Amino acid sequence: MQEEPSTRGPALNRRAALGGAAAVALAAGAGVGVGIAHAEPGAAQGDCGEPPDVLPPTDAYAPDLGPNTHVFGPSTPAAEIQSTVDAITERMLTDQFGRERHAVLFKPGTYEADIDLRFYTQVAGLGLLPGDVTINGHVRVEADWLGQGDDPNYKGNATQNFWRSVENLAVRNPGGQIARWAVSQAAPFRRVDLQTLEMHLWDGYQGWASGGYIADSRISGAVVSGSQQQFFTRNSRLEGGWNGSVWNMVFVGVEGAPADHFPDPSHTTVDASPVIREKPFLYIADDGEYRVFKPAIRRAASGLSWGGGAPEGTSISLAECYVVVPGADAATVNRALAEGRHLLFAPGVYEFDQTLEVTSPGTVVLGLGLATIIPTAGQTAVAVADVDGVVLAGLLIDAGASESEVLVQVGPHGSSADHSADPVSLHDLFARIGGAHAGKAAVSLEINSRHVIADHLWLWRGDHGEGIGWTVNTAANGLVVNGDDVTVYGLFAEHYQEHQVIWAGERGRTYFFQNEMPYDPPDQQTWREGPALGWASYKVDDGVAEHAAWGVAGYCFFNADPAVVCDRVFEVPETEGVRFTHLAAVSLGGVGTIRTVINDRGDQVDESTFTSYVVRYP
Repeated sequence: MQEEPSTRGPALNRRAALGGAAAVALAAGAGVGVGIAHAEPGAAQGDCGEPPDVLPPTDAYAPDLGPNTHVFGPSTPAAEIQSTVDAITERMLTDQFGRERHAVLFKPGTYEADIDLRFYTQVAGLGLLPGDVTINGHVRVEADWLGQGDDPNYKGNATQNFWRSVENLAVRNPGGQIARWAVSQAAPFRRVDLQTLEMHLWDGYQGWASGGYIADSRISGAVVSGSQQQFFTRNSRLEGGWNGSVWNMVFVGVEGAPADHFPDPSHTTVDASPVIREKPFLYIADDGEYRVFKPAIRRAASGLSWGGGAPEGTSISLAECYVVVPGADAATVNRALAEGRHLLFAPGVYEFDQTLEVTSPGTVVLGLGLATIIPTAGQTAVAVADVDGVVLAGLLIDAGASESEVLVQVGPHGSSADHSADPVSLHDLFARIGGAHAGKAAVSLEINSRHVIADHLWLWRGDHGEGIGWTVNTAANGLVVNGDDVTVYGLFAEHYQEHQVIWAGERGRTYFFQNEMPYDPPDQQTWREGPALGWASYKVDDGVAEHAAWGVAGYCFFNADPAVVCDRVFEVPETEGVRFTHLAAVSLGGVGTIRTVINDRGDQVDESTFTSYVVRYP
């Protein structure tokens, strides 16, 4: 492994002068709030004698990771671990739109636990390799709380199992038992070494499930997708193979993936990821120092990043980061960014009245426990300058009541710098408009910089919850790409009121697209683009000469007015340089009509014909 030290300037490379007592206290601590002494909201952390205009470095050996970060060590009694995770499970069981967030972190070692993973909870290992932390038992997601169809007693619906994650550890299921991962959007399974008889991606019967994401993981047993409608798997090793398909299963750089075949079974298999960076993660070094590992860029990548040992990348001391804890204010966070600090967000909901301005090359902004930012003044929540190597990861951006023009912007308009050697990357970046509360945002994510990598996006205009309605949670577009050479893996965009995706940059690439059109157009006259009926979900600008996409699908369910029609899912220039492979259109339950799949190709879907496929275009 090439583990390069971070070099961010002398002020940030100083470590807090910690005595042996601090390291001993950290090593001995266990359970909830390990080694944590809470700072006042927005207060600087640590005290190393810096002048008052410079934030002191974080204590990298005993950091304050917030009240809802639970850190366990090998000496923690198994009963204490189990009781803590059971209490979180009970609190978060159905708390789909609540404000509580949790991160459950394990220091290197072996543990006995059965973790029933629920809303707004992240489970992660603190080792440099997944095998450094082993859970003998389960980290599972069940579909046992939401009813389905006409039978209120059947709790098998996984279509709302959102906002949770597991990463960077090994799980050893007891002999003969299966691993259940019954999820839909925003539930990444990352960097996991899973030893199991089988991994089931639905409830085990015929319950609905609507999407999911696996990356950089090894799974020993067969993956059985069951009733999963679509799923994306990237740079993993499936030692027991894959069994099943519905509409859209996509594999990129996956060893053991099924053969490319479409539409029956609907398997889209691509040999390698052309360019990828894995998501950064928090870990503990041998001497007890907390660090963030930022993986290096890989090109033409197939298989695991850690299959031959620890991956290449940069190790960043937490002393170089500002740890944002609940109660922090935007001005202090921006001050840390201006000083060149990385950011680690503790689990929580952050209401900020300023845009977070990420201007230093190479900055990592990493959230724990589905950390959530709400822009309260109608501003952009996060803006990234047109610089190299910035990473945004593990964040949920929740639109506020005052409308934002853009929630997240990568590069200002007119960005043109070449970032091919060190791209900006986005990982597990989620946006939400409505659901938790009334919110408005014209565009969720706008990418203007070149060479950006987006790795798992769920951009969602809410269709249920609080603050929902055609004129209430207004949102025109999920993703707008103006930058050239942008690559997106695992793009989920749903229910926006105009085009879900607008792509105006050259040489863009999308690997997997899952979309539902808005459920709630009140009538056809309200929902149309000039003479066209409805809005195409995925629009490639007429001036684009080169674009490519693999494994892409769009669905309709016009329940406010089932007579609504959409002309097509995909609208693209008719040129040889714009190529789509494996496309699907679906009318869910026949509620609504889509006339064609892409431009004028593909059969209509409606109340009599639910699905339509196009193998390739043109």
